[in-house]
Amino acid sequence: AATLPLIRAAIERQVPILCICRGFQELNVALGGTLDTQVHRADGRFDHRAPENVPYEEMYGPRHKVTFQAGGKFARILGKTETQVNSLHWQGIARPADRLVVEGRADDGVIEAVSLKDHAGFCLGAQWHPEFRVTENADSMALFKAFGAAARARRQQRLGAVSGRVRKDVRLKASARS
Repeated sequence: AATLPLIRAAIERQVPILCICRGFQELNVALGGTLDTQVHRADGRFDHRAPENVPYEEMYGPRHKVTFQAGGKFARILGKTETQVNSLHWQGIARPADRLVVEGRADDGVIEAVSLKDHAGFCLGAQWHPEFRVTENADSMALFKAFGAAARARRQQRLGAVSGRVRKDVRLKASARS
């Protein structure tokens, strides 16, 4: 999968990433974790797959609660420790990668939210689809605003580094002519 080395490269370079659904699963695999390929078949788990034969709005509508780790990145971004999410996945995280922090779970124990340990950049993963009707959901808006702010900060940081190199190059060339 081409995405796995890209995820690792983005993390190494501290490029902000928000991994959603399959991306959430790929983040875990890219860092050495494993997947449960049929979450709905495990004892005590409810069916996280997309409901069949329902309108699109209902398919992507809230299906279950996620509880976030108090003080974690998701709880800080959302300003609370619980939210309602949609659920459209067969697979889920079986064993989280060592570098990931499990930040949120469904009531049946399925991992729904992760962040990267000891990482200064923005790297979050959500098993649900916060992008669906994002402007109508305050929690989704908060998540995307945080991601956007991280991307803008990263851009400013890179522009500052580039302009600093340009200024240094100009000074060096000017002093070489003197």
